[in-house]
Amino acid sequence: MANSSRTNRVEVPEAKAALDKFKTEIASELGVNLKEGYNGDLTSKEAGSIGGEMVRRMIKKQEEEMNK
Repeated sequence: MANSSRTNRVEVPEAKAALDKFKTEIASELGVNLKEGYNGDLTSKEAGSIGGEMVRRMIKKQEEEMNK
């Protein structure tokens, strides 16, 4: 990787709370025990399922917006 200092960051800081809420809702729907703060005890499968579902829903919403 050319830029080793790259991190996962929210490009629009004001959106962080909304993304955290969205992540918590998805985790709850999937039955993943997500808690405030550190969640390093999640398995890769659990974490991936949350992120994957978030991406699927964001893509679906964008596609719906484009079809209006």
